[in-house]
Amino acid sequence: MIRFVVIALVLAAYAVPGARAADMHFYLKNRRHHAVAVELFGQDRQKVWPGGGKAYFLDAREKKSVPVSCIAGERICFGAWKVGDDGVAFGVGPDNDRPPCEYCCFLCVEKSSRDISISKPADGD
Repeated sequence: MIRFVVIALVLAAYAVPGARAADMHFYLKNRRHHAVAVELFGQDRQKVWPGGGKAYFLDAREKKSVPVSCIAGERICFGAWKVGDDGVAFGVGPDNDRPPCEYCCFLCVEKSSRDISISKPADGD
């Protein structure tokens, strides 16, 4: 009987597909001579960090560490723009409506960090 219960518990643990929460850090580096705003967009579940209509603001040449709680394996892309002129955009842009790119998207990995360097606009400058 005990053997049956143990086997049932093991099978139940594997039968329930679950997403594992992961905590990671993004190190935002503004390499521009003007202030920028940045948002992080979860591509798999429409999650936005910081969310609530807010953005991370970085003054010229400022660096900032941003903790993110995400789902392991989730793809996260950054979108940034010049404060006061969202026509100058970086990564996937302020509305997450530009194509994802190799340098602006990352996978969520538990206890890891990624550097995001905001330097060249998506459309050139």
